[in-house]
Amino acid sequence: MKNFNREYTAFALCGLNCGLCPMYHMEKPCPGCGGGEGNQSCAIARCSLEHGGPAHCSQCGEFPCARYEGLTGYDSFLSHRNMLRDLKRAEEMGYSAYRAELEEKMEILRKLLLQYNDGRRKTFFCTAVNLLELEDARAVMEQIEAGTGPEQGLKERAAAAADCFLKMADSRGISLKLRKKTKKA
Repeated sequence: MKNFNREYTAFALCGLNCGLCPMYHMEKPCPGCGGGEGNQSCAIARCSLEHGGPAHCSQCGEFPCARYEGLTGYDSFLSHRNMLRDLKRAEEMGYSAYRAELEEKMEILRKLLLQYNDGRRKTFFCTAVNLLELEDARAVMEQIEAGTGPEQGLKERAAAAADCFLKMADSRGISLKLRKKTKKA
């Protein structure tokens, strides 16, 4: 979107953790909202410009506004479930602390994609790291690293990693499936 640029694109204006999106980790990555060339038009970005350009919606006096109604009920490339929660957490703990947590999650995701992705698990790993708390993602990585080794093939390591994430998510009551937008009748 023209004239819309942001310094840190891994955490979107609307609360999406773009740094944990499969599109962010492609050969030619998505620039994220406000990331310059290739940046898509966005109603929330337009709204930000109209309201003085807050770095995040939670910094707007009208937050949460009607734009969020129904927005967290479905997923795109990235789960939308925690958008509002993550914006509120970032406000409460401070954006630099939230950014540090997100950076650690992104590092966990990079490791998963480099060492445990058999070509079919990128979206799954992105979803798992996004929806689980950082402590849970750390614990799963420790479990994976302790239980797998170079003698295992990539498919076996990928399956073991996915199983560990599924068990952790199940223990927390979290579904790791992306939710499709339903059409209104």
